[in-house]
Amino acid sequence: MSLAAMSRKRASALLVGALLGAVRSPSRAQAPATLRIGVSPIEPAAEVYYAKDMGFFAKAGLDVDIQSMQGSSLIVSAIVGGTLDIGFDTLDVLAVQHLKGIPLVIIAPTHDYLSPVTTRTQALIVPANSPLQQAKDLNGKTIAVSTLHSLADLGARVWIDQNGGDSSTVKFTEVPFPAIPAALDAGRIDAAWVVEPFITVARKTNRVLFYGFDGIAKHFVVGAWVATRQWANDHPDLVSRFAAVIHDTAVWANKNPQQSGDILAKYVKIDPAVIAAMARNHYAEQLSPALMQPLIDAAAKYNGFKAFPAQDLLYKPG
Repeated sequence: MSLAAMSRKRASALLVGALLGAVRSPSRAQAPATLRIGVSPIEPAAEVYYAKDMGFFAKAGLDVDIQSMQGSSLIVSAIVGGTLDIGFDTLDVLAVQHLKGIPLVIIAPTHDYLSPVTTRTQALIVPANSPLQQAKDLNGKTIAVSTLHSLADLGARVWIDQNGGDSSTVKFTEVPFPAIPAALDAGRIDAAWVVEPFITVARKTNRVLFYGFDGIAKHFVVGAWVATRQWANDHPDLVSRFAAVIHDTAVWANKNPQQSGDILAKYVKIDPAVIAAMARNHYAEQLSPALMQPLIDAAAKYNGFKAFPAQDLLYKPG
């Protein structure tokens, strides 16, 4: 081969290599895309904090602005109003929003209920000296929940009805988690639905009547990352990248409770000692209509709306 031919071959190889490098590393050729994400300050919504601290978002070419808000209603309002791109929601609440015509779609799951792994993350507690022992003992009593018409009172209703009680006779009242111990001590409520990390603290002076959501199903998706249908249609690449990061983060977090706990303490301001002692949430590593349907059906039965196919909530590209 002549020197000129060798030079031409080398130049061609360098050009192909440069083109392949450009295809494989698009993030180097442009600034990272910014996503505005709304979360509640709770462990189920903490995946985005893990992904940010572990560099998963940066690796995917995403720059995230994470905004903490109290309650899904504020998050949804911000998404619909265009000040957030993506936010945390729960399927029971999302089902009602869907029926009201709010144009939200699920682009990735957050946490799931997986018995017995996450059974002790939710509980109905009563005072240590309470005479309440069985589901029927709750008939006519008052139960505190953090949010009315949510998974909290839904879980209590299902358990009561499946175990010999009548939830239609129970009065549910809204009480913030921090105020529940005082309300129990004062006798203003008979029982309360609490989640971690409040269960770990509450068990010191109270008794757990039952744990978990097995009455709904042994395994079902509880929460989701949502966006408006229009935003998702306009940004399919961002949806794809975000969903891929969330999946990888879920797998990582489920395998690394110690490291994820350190990040959780940093952002959600929970005492590391409490995190080490409490039951931890499990993040959904798959999203399917079959895993979404149980919560939608239970919410429909107890909140007075007609159940619908879970796939109606899923984002469909194109």
